[in-house]
Amino acid sequence: MFEIPDDRKYLESHEWTTTDGDTVKIGISDFAQDELGDVVFVELPDEGDEITAGDEFGVVESIKAVSDLYAPVSGTVVAVNEDLFDAPELVNEDPYGDGWMLELEPSASDEFDDLLSPEEYREQTE
Repeated sequence: MFEIPDDRKYLESHEWTTTDGDTVKIGISDFAQDELGDVVFVELPDEGDEITAGDEFGVVESIKAVSDLYAPVSGTVVAVNEDLFDAPELVNEDPYGDGWMLELEPSASDEFDDLLSPEEYREQTE
């Protein structure tokens, strides 16, 4: 059974998002990192970039595959987890903590309604 925290919303493509005040953090789920295997490289946008819900915002490369990352919500990138550039394995070790990828200032709060609840995401990964 994979860890699926109840304090997040999810995309069918296995990205998660959590709100902390005015910003949103984004990463990939425990299920996704397990499917990928050992992550060896992460490509992320720059601070200040605009991303749109549903669009690609980066790439994660593992020993098994190269996978696109999709934005759960739209907004402006206010922080990038630069630790991942030197230690991409953080995505495997702590996907919901130190392995986070982006922090956004969201531009539309109604997009959260389109995301999967933890229960819906659990059903998808079973």
